[in-house]
Amino acid sequence: MAESVRARGLLGELVAEFAGTMILILFGTGVVAQVVAGGIGDHDSIAWAWGLGVTLGVYVAARISGAHLNPAVTVALAAFKGFPWRKVLPYSLAQTAGAFVAALVVRWNYTEVLHAADPGLTIKTQGVFSTLPGNGTLPVGTWGALRDQVIGTAILLLLVLAVSDLRNSAPAANLAPFVVGLIVVAIGMAWGTDAGYAINPARDFGPRLASFLTGYETAWRDQYGQIYFWVPIVGPLIGGLLGAGLYQIMVARFLPPGEEPEAGRVPVPADAPGAGRVPADGEAA
Repeated sequence: MAESVRARGLLGELVAEFAGTMILILFGTGVVAQVVAGGIGDHDSIAWAWGLGVTLGVYVAARISGAHLNPAVTVALAAFKGFPWRKVLPYSLAQTAGAFVAALVVRWNYTEVLHAADPGLTIKTQGVFSTLPGNGTLPVGTWGALRDQVIGTAILLLLVLAVSDLRNSAPAANLAPFVVGLIVVAIGMAWGTDAGYAINPARDFGPRLASFLTGYETAWRDQYGQIYFWVPIVGPLIGGLLGAGLYQIMVARFLPPGEEPEAGRVPVPADAPGAGRVPADGEAA
């Protein structure tokens, strides 16, 4: 019985991760398509739409799965906050699948505009779906982009843990997604030059695969012809561990002891149905 409950609970969590990441990418790749191919908007609209996409995606998934929406977040929570390692790969696959499907929708919807702006489907509009060093134009190479992804994702995880730690000055549960979205806006505005602030392996790999399957033959390479797809995967995974570790060392260990929600979940309001009830083994909180 416990195994059946656990399986049903995990399925719901994976569907939530899929849906939340899909919402994130619909807004994220959609706004880049609008700016790059349609000529409507600018860098600020990109930063704000990505941040709002994160906020809305978290609102969709938070109470079911914790709304990681990012394998770097999932791995960091497993390493430092007790999230079950057995869920890391399923969560990551669900996140990547959600990003892939969302990118296909954007690719389909913006077909005419993309082909008008870039008939050959080249590096010129590849950045709609996946990141490039120096955003495809600035003099940044592979290692500079990798450095950038480590730093940017470290900032993300340090701040996400700070605003989700109930022992710290965490926002109320219903405001936490908005604050996380603001974190992404800030990273986009301050750390978007060297590598397009992927800071999320699923966000980059899912749309990159979708673009490759729909005509972008150079999807796996950068503007120099170098294999690049691994940078927005490896960099964020390293950076996420670094940022989460720094939060534990610099902040968490000095906070007073207190009760935290189950690893990877958002706090449940005290007056919510079932609040205070201990879930069955494997049951979603």
